Amino acid sequence: MKNLDQLRVAIVCDWLVGIGGAERVVLQLHKMFPGAPIYTSQYNPKKLPWFKGAEVKTLWLQKLPKSLRKFLPPLRAFAFSHLNLSGYDLVISASGAESKGVKTSGNTLHVNYCHSPTHYYWVRYDEYLKNPGFGVFNWLARLGLKLLVGPLRRWDKKAAQRPDFIISNSTFTKDNVKKYYSRDSTVIYPPVEVERFKPKTSAKRTGLITAGNQRPYMRRDLAVAACTELNLPLTVIGSGPEHKKLVAMAGPSVEFLTNVSDEELPKYFQSAEAFIFPAMEDFGITAVEALAAGTPVIAYKAGGALDYVIPGKTGEFFNDQTTESLKAVLENYKFEKFNETALTEMSSKFSEDEFQLKLNKYLQSLARDK
Repeated sequence: MKNLDQLRVAIVCDWLVGIGGAERVVLQLHKMFPGAPIYTSQYNPKKLPWFKGAEVKTLWLQKLPKSLRKFLPPLRAFAFSHLNLSGYDLVISASGAESKGVKTSGNTLHVNYCHSPTHYYWVRYDEYLKNPGFGVFNWLARLGLKLLVGPLRRWDKKAAQRPDFIISNSTFTKDNVKKYYSRDSTVIYPPVEVERFKPKTSAKRTGLITAGNQRPYMRRDLAVAACTELNLPLTVIGSGPEHKKLVAMAGPSVEFLTNVSDEELPKYFQSAEAFIFPAMEDFGITAVEALAAGTPVIAYKAGGALDYVIPGKTGEFFNDQTTESLKAVLENYKFEKFNETALTEMSSKFSEDEFQLKLNKYLQSLARDK
C-alpha cells in the first residue's frame, strides 16, 4: 500500500453534536487527515465550530425531527451498515456505537478506534435500563431496550467484526473488546489537552474538586456525600440530570459551579488538592486533565483509571464504589506527599501530539503490510 499521505482516507464517527472525548478524537483525526471527509449520523456545527471548513457528510438521520432523535440506535445501525466506503484506501471509524459497521471492500483498510463496546448493549446495559434518560418516555425506552437488545447485540457484535483492526482507548476497553466482541486490539490512549492544564506558576492549593457530566453512572453523589459527612471543601463543576439531587444532598462545605467556561476550567484544577473521580469510565479525560494540572486523582479502582492512577505517586484508589470507601481514603489523604511537577510531566504521555505520533506509527505499519 502507498504511504499514508497518498491514501484516499475517510473518517467515520457515530455523531458530532457536542464537545466530548469522542469528538476530540475525531478532531485529531481531522488534523492528521485534513482532506478526508467525515461521515456521521448527525452534525451540529453551532456546537462544534472545530470542524468549520471540514467536509462533514451526514446520513439521512440528520433530517429526522428532534423528537425522534433519542430513538436512534436501531436506525443508526441500519444507516451505517448500508454506508459503503469501498472507494477509499483507508477508513478510520472512531466509534463507541454503530459507525464501526460501515461497509468496506477487501482493498480498503478499515481501522476502528473503539471508545468502548456499545454501552447500552453491553457495558452499561443495566444502568441504561434503570435510567434511560428519556424523562417521561423512560417506560417506552425501557420496553424498547428489553425487546430489541437481543437482535441489536447480535448486530453490534457482527458489526465489530467488519474492521480489519481495532484500537482501544484503554486497557479496560481492550479487555471489554475481547470480552464482548472476541477481538484483539491495540491500546492507544485518546488525546488530552494536557498543555492547556499545565500550571504556569505554583498556586496555593485548597479543597477538593470533581468535574464533568452529572449522570447517575458518574457517581458524583459519592464525592458530595463523603465531603458533606467529613465537612471537607468540595467544588463540583458541571451539570446534568443528577444536579438537583446532588444539590439537595450537599452540606455547606460543597460548592456547585454550573457555568465554568473552557478557558476558566484549568485554574480550578490547578488550585485543588485532589480531583475525585468516582466513576468507572472507559478512560476518563477529566482525570488526566487534573494530572496535567499537577493535581492527584482519588479514583474508584476500576476502568480507565487503572492505566494512570498509581497509588502514592499520581493519586489514590478507593476499592468500593461507596461513600464509606471514599471517606476512608479522604480521611488519610495528604497532598504534600505528591510531587506536582512529576504529575504534570507524567500526563504528557496522554497529549495530543503523543496520540498523533502513536496512531501515525501504527497506521503506517498496517499500510506497509497491506
